[in-house]
Amino acid sequence: MANCKIKSLLFICFIALSAARPQKNSKSILNVGSKCGYASCPAVKPHMLNVHLVPHTHDDVGWLKTVDQYYYGSETLIQKAGVQYIIDSVVEQLLKDPNKRFIYVESAFFFKWWSEQTPEMQEEVKMLVDEGRLEFIGGAWSMNDEATTHYQSIIDQFTWGLRRLNDTFGECGRPRIGWQIDPFGHSREMASMFAQMGFDGLFFGRLDYQDKDERLMNKKGEMIWRASANLGEPAHLFTGVLYNQYQPPPGFCFDILCADEPIIDGKHSPDNNVKKRVDQFFEFVTNMSKSYRTKNVLITMGEDFHYQNANSWYKNLDKLIKYANERQINGSEINLLYSTPSCYLKSLHDAGITWPTKDDDFFPYASDPHAYWTGYFTSRPTLKRYERVGNQFLQVCKQLTSLAPRENPYFLPHLSFFRETMGIMQHHDAVTGTEKQKVAYDYARRLNVALRACGSNTKDILNHLTSGETPQTGIPDTKKHDYKFEFKTCDLLNISSCLISETSDRFILTLYNPLAHSTFEYVRVPVSTLDYIVKDYRDVTLETEILPIPETIQNITFRNSRAKYELIFLASELPPFGYKSYYIMKTNKHRLEPIPDADNLSSFVSIGNEKIRLTFDTNGFLSAITTKEMTRIVNQEFLYYEGAIGNNREFRNRSSGAYIFRPKTDNVKLVTTGPKIKVYRGNLVEEVHQIFNEWISQVVRVYRKHGYAEFEWMVGPIPIDDGVGKEIITRFNSDIQSEGIFYTDSNGREMLKRLRDHRDTWRVKLLEHTAGNYYPITTKIALEDENARLAILTDRAQGGSSMGDGSLELMIHRRLLHDDAFGVDESLNETAFGQGLVARGTHYLILGNSQLDQSPTTQLLERFTQLEKLLPTWKFFSDATNSSYDDWRLNYTNIFSGISLSLPRNIHIMSFEPWHENEILIRFEHILEKDEDPEYSKTVQFNLKDVLRGFNIVDIRETTLDGNAWLDDNRRMEFVPDPIEELYDNYALYYKSSDYVQLLRADKPLLDAKYFEELLPVDGLGAESNRLKREHGKNMELNRLRAEKLKKFKPSIANLPLQEDDDTKFIIELSPMEIHTYVLTLAKHI
Repeated sequence: MANCKIKSLLFICFIALSAARPQKNSKSILNVGSKCGYASCPAVKPHMLNVHLVPHTHDDVGWLKTVDQYYYGSETLIQKAGVQYIIDSVVEQLLKDPNKRFIYVESAFFFKWWSEQTPEMQEEVKMLVDEGRLEFIGGAWSMNDEATTHYQSIIDQFTWGLRRLNDTFGECGRPRIGWQIDPFGHSREMASMFAQMGFDGLFFGRLDYQDKDERLMNKKGEMIWRASANLGEPAHLFTGVLYNQYQPPPGFCFDILCADEPIIDGKHSPDNNVKKRVDQFFEFVTNMSKSYRTKNVLITMGEDFHYQNANSWYKNLDKLIKYANERQINGSEINLLYSTPSCYLKSLHDAGITWPTKDDDFFPYASDPHAYWTGYFTSRPTLKRYERVGNQFLQVCKQLTSLAPRENPYFLPHLSFFRETMGIMQHHDAVTGTEKQKVAYDYARRLNVALRACGSNTKDILNHLTSGETPQTGIPDTKKHDYKFEFKTCDLLNISSCLISETSDRFILTLYNPLAHSTFEYVRVPVSTLDYIVKDYRDVTLETEILPIPETIQNITFRNSRAKYELIFLASELPPFGYKSYYIMKTNKHRLEPIPDADNLSSFVSIGNEKIRLTFDTNGFLSAITTKEMTRIVNQEFLYYEGAIGNNREFRNRSSGAYIFRPKTDNVKLVTTGPKIKVYRGNLVEEVHQIFNEWISQVVRVYRKHGYAEFEWMVGPIPIDDGVGKEIITRFNSDIQSEGIFYTDSNGREMLKRLRDHRDTWRVKLLEHTAGNYYPITTKIALEDENARLAILTDRAQGGSSMGDGSLELMIHRRLLHDDAFGVDESLNETAFGQGLVARGTHYLILGNSQLDQSPTTQLLERFTQLEKLLPTWKFFSDATNSSYDDWRLNYTNIFSGISLSLPRNIHIMSFEPWHENEILIRFEHILEKDEDPEYSKTVQFNLKDVLRGFNIVDIRETTLDGNAWLDDNRRMEFVPDPIEELYDNYALYYKSSDYVQLLRADKPLLDAKYFEELLPVDGLGAESNRLKREHGKNMELNRLRAEKLKKFKPSIANLPLQEDDDTKFIIELSPMEIHTYVLTLAKHI
């Protein structure tokens, strides 16, 4: 049913339930007579304050305990938490009373529980879902972090979680509300993705304490988040800030883990407290209502791992509702009801009022004046990198499983396990690095198992493809094979080690390209001797080069490898969605040992090519960069902040830890006054090997055809003998006049404009100058002036900033000796092999013209490079001892492409994976923003059938971003923004505050509502200083101005060749930053 209103001549209408995609399983179809979603919402009472009580639990998918320990409830001395008991207990209570409600979020836990239930219990749970009594909110595999996660991985884990809900419960299982109550800050891209997935709204718990004070004081806690500067209204999302983070009101935690007073209603009991408790609750909600615009407030009734004994909660909530509502007879205007976030959102929509808007994000998050949660942007750098590698191989596995010539029964279980593992990795205490050390080990173990499982898929499929079989034949394959080639992954290439390449005289390297366009790549293979040749399938011998593995890598104490050199060659014309193999063998030729340039302490040295050249001074530091357009001063150095140490009892005594970055001072420490360098030159690459000290080294290189430079750094073990924790940064200083402005990416997609010591929507007060200016860098940070632009691309999530004009810094490693008292109860002191953790990674530096009027622009090079570094070729190694070159070349298919048309480089096939039977899920994305290049920012049209000629596609239908609802059936609630003149001049909404405030505690686990004892003067908050009426704020909201500018862009269309008789439903059109998702139906195999 539709619920429609007329408001200011604007017709606002939403559909109670958008149609989920039809399922092959009839049991998943919406049951006749079911009443779920908005249609199941209880009636609110007009002219009363309606208090929506939302029973919920927040179940971390790993944190202090592993995923399994949390589910089964073991290790109770660490934390009393057992998810299986929570769901058991909640379902039991819901079945007893049709008025009770509950919401559940984490699909990873729910489906583990679901798989253990009897068919009878499953049917009863389906009834609860169909009646709206058990409602799924969020619905992803985990509640993902929003700072350190990449958009591809976020979309994947929502796709899988929502797919499982949709397959199991149909329409009634589809969430309509985002519920990000615990992540430590919130990204604009996350809100955009929620909107594109068809969600109606989002609620979250954590935001900067100054921002929260400002918003609650002037009733801006609920807003329309305009979450894309490029997409416009399709990316608008109603967003609400939860008043109490996600705890119940103080004193009203009725869980067995809490010690709050229950409601005692014995008529003759001397402890009867009904009047007192209802009075206390009314006082809380009355004060709370002053911060919101409607006659509705949402009260979260639950916290971390609550409801293990659901009866203790529901029994007291029943009493609270009963005795509170009985007062209405005597004139009370407060109405309590069991509710859900979706029903609360419906009540806001039905209020028919206008709402404030927001155009930037909610980073960084600070919970008090000295606690900026910006350390986790970098914490556990090797786990962050491993997660990114996992995403890369997941895409490879999905593509190859879709292309498989034969259908093996273990393919889909392996792929599903990998999807679920990557979903767990997105959890806000997983990739963030904020878990206990043993839990971090468990995450890495899970990911390793998943990689090996899907590795068996790829080995099987690649052997069939190299044998000449055609993709998608649909032939079942149940017999065991004695495969010719191993197609192994070398897990230790990050330390230049690979058993096959080091020990085999002959081996095959297969490069799989997961991109939708042909590409080239400089390949580095660790080898033990100098004499190798590389041949391709055409009997062409490739140009190669041998360079020594840097001494610091060879000397890693735990590196057990014979490799002393890296064999380098250019792999060109790598087919899209396909592979190309190379035969590598030892020869009897005696290649000369690579020799570095002679030491020269009196003059500068340079490396590079005709596109980019780097100059190093006599001390060994980078000093300048020259491109075709300019020469700019650019230097780079490694520095460190000393971590602050305190007892955490007062704000000013915060320690730096896993969550927060808090330097002892804003001054950085030098690691050296001059690195030792060696310079190697060749026809394919030129390199400078730098050693800064015993625990920091770097290789700076420029390949012959690249327009950028690589900075491959290695840090660790970070010394702690002096008792000082250290936070290591790399800093690039330039002569670019950036005037405090820099740019950071949002989950790898759109760029946000930053200004040092500034927030777009309030006047920030920073007592932590450095930490308060750090932002999450998922893939890129950049700055520019009128003439030049400098960008640094990362290979994992890191924290970064611009602490001075022309300067960019990235934090690459942290080792700290004290906990920051936010719950993990461990210092971030990672060790491996009996010593401090060693991390190795790469930054990519791009320097160019900042003008955007001529293609190719610098931003275009950044976007292309960004994608190619996110999804480089995956390297499969096979021993060829028993295969001669001629046998390999003549009898096997050594080049293959899964698509028939290479797409332009600005169009990416983001997803290509098996879906339901005879279906493929495919996503296309335009990777540029509207204003980044005059040619490649154009809208692109092409015929899907031209791209996938090898597939017998009989139908195509577009879905929401997550792939689980038809786009043309999906309708979202519409909310009306405040008139422009009210955006800033709403000072009349302020209400009087006290002289001091107490901040809500942010440490976990959240068991009940607690406040810091320390009183914070109101002049330490932003809202008090913002009471004065401001001008329109044109100079304040940098990202609002950018969005308004991009509205005026009308990209023209760049068509690939189309035929007049093309079926229009197969024509794909993509404008800048658009992602389109489709389900392809294939002809059934006979």
